[in-house]
Amino acid sequence: MEEQQIERKTLNQAEIGAVAHLYRGEVYRSTIWRTRLDTTTNWAVVTLGVALSITFSSPNASPLPLILVGILIIFFLLLEARRYRYFNVFRARARWLERHFYAPLLYDGDLHMEENWQKVLAEDYLRPEYHVSYMTSVGRRIRHNYLWILLIQSLAYAGKLVVHPTPITSLLQGVERADVGPLPGELVIGVGVIYVVTWSSIALWSGWSDAARAEVRHSNSYMG
Repeated sequence: MEEQQIERKTLNQAEIGAVAHLYRGEVYRSTIWRTRLDTTTNWAVVTLGVALSITFSSPNASPLPLILVGILIIFFLLLEARRYRYFNVFRARARWLERHFYAPLLYDGDLHMEENWQKVLAEDYLRPEYHVSYMTSVGRRIRHNYLWILLIQSLAYAGKLVVHPTPITSLLQGVERADVGPLPGELVIGVGVIYVVTWSSIALWSGWSDAARAEVRHSNSYMG
């Protein structure tokens, strides 16, 4: 005779204490990874600041550092997006416990175990995986931080072409100043436009994707 599966309706005092310690651990891990996210953002800001200092050090200085720093900024962005996927796992678990453990406990003293939120959390521990895709994490980091960094970089580059060594008198003159060695200014500016549009498009797509995910996030079967 098969044994009937017994649904858990509550947690005893020892189990509640264990879950409380589990929550503390998830908050600690999310805090550590939050610090790592800030580190890569700081690197991007510092390198952009160095490029700005070099480029605007004199009217005859080349705008090339502002182009090359874009490579470093994108490297930091991709590194930060990878770190964000780890951070999002620990943050999601902590938020899940706040929503389904602490809030019901404080509100009406009932953990609502019949909603099976604890099974979703247990499944996440048994078979852990990222809660967001890599491109979604890239888009989020652009929206939160890097869009402003890329905007400052682009405006500074355009400003350098316009004002140094003397203010331009025609659009053609500005395009000629964008020449980099054998590469014509038209090509350099065109690549720059693609650069900005691409990352902006990823940020917009990520925003639409997160809006759709927000509707699912209210379900007790979804975490992240």
